Amino acid sequence: MAKVKKKLTPAQKRAKKAAKAERQRKYQWVFMNGKQVRIKRPPTADGIPIDQFIEENADPIWLHQNEMWEQMPVEGALSAPEPSTELDATEDEDGTPF
Repeated sequence: MAKVKKKLTPAQKRAKKAAKAERQRKYQWVFMNGKQVRIKRPPTADGIPIDQFIEENADPIWLHQNEMWEQMPVEGALSAPEPSTELDATEDEDGTPF
């Protein structure tokens, strides 16, 4: 005799469907070594990766507080005037050093 399968109640169907949707939201399927495996999805903010979101929206103060100095924007570093040497700063127009 074969085992009789019991039908799920509507509440059980909803719970099963919600659990499946939750798994799909948390995990993704990829191939590793010729096998299909489930791994956690990378975190996102507003649908874009976290690194790109931070790069676009963070201000320099927040980046400094969180020690993300490599992502701080470099403004005016190339257009700044070169510092004068000590010799040029101490000489007058006549060439006297005082």
